[in-house]
Amino acid sequence: MPERQVTEVEGRRLVLSHLDKILWPATGWTKGEALYYYAQIAPAMLPHLRGRAASFLRFPAGIGEEGFFAKNPPPGLPAWVRTVTAPSHEGPKQRVAVDDLPTLMTVANGYALELHVPQWTAESGPDAHDRLVVDLDPGPGADLTHCCLVALLIRDALAADGLVCRPKTSGSKGLHLYAALRPAPAGQVSDYARALAERLAREYPALVVSRMTKALRRGKVFVDWSQNATAKTTAAPYTLRATSVPGVSAPVSWSEVEQCTDPAELTFSPEQVLERFAEQGDLLAELLSDDQALPGPDS
Repeated sequence: MPERQVTEVEGRRLVLSHLDKILWPATGWTKGEALYYYAQIAPAMLPHLRGRAASFLRFPAGIGEEGFFAKNPPPGLPAWVRTVTAPSHEGPKQRVAVDDLPTLMTVANGYALELHVPQWTAESGPDAHDRLVVDLDPGPGADLTHCCLVALLIRDALAADGLVCRPKTSGSKGLHLYAALRPAPAGQVSDYARALAERLAREYPALVVSRMTKALRRGKVFVDWSQNATAKTTAAPYTLRATSVPGVSAPVSWSEVEQCTDPAELTFSPEQVLERFAEQGDLLAELLSDDQALPGPDS
């Protein structure tokens, strides 16, 4: 693989550099392989990124070295990259919208190995959320199989309220559940998610916790409802993860969640994710077309 390559992507001239640089020392996985993965998965990934104010976890020195979370557009960003306005504690800020393949390749070439997006689009605005997300994080003594049990409880609870949700792995040790919404006020979405988490914690106290306090989480699954806040972002579908070996936040089927008896069954390499996409398509595709109203407070 060349150290540097000049290429044209959808009419944009890109200079891809340090392609042979090892970013995952445990496996020898290189920057060039990361760029290849993103180029191949882009047809599935981009629809879930488009129009959203992206944040990035960047690792210029590779995994195992110090990385950093970046929200501002990186220096030297081409003028053709679209930015959108997002709220922050310091007032409105510009963020990159990863709308197309040239933008995806540009940010990945800048060592943005992880991509995170909020639950709203620039088109609807930051106070109109079009996704409900529930982040399932196992505490000490629990693992992904426990998250699967809780995911099934949440699926049934949402179904009782008329909502279909769809699962993906976090790419680390947990699960993310998404329900597409007709744009709804951010506060209402957060309130609904919090009430759901607290109800499950009351009904299944040996398995579920709704508070972040670490002392409460041993042997349980933390149902993190706070990811629905406007300022929060969640690992995007298909993003690489900065784990010791290359991991992916990968969409999975409900049958896989139901049948999971070992975390390894829902742990996928980038190569496996590309194979799954070639065979099954985007398992989250219907998230882009679902039309669901957020239940009212009295429903």
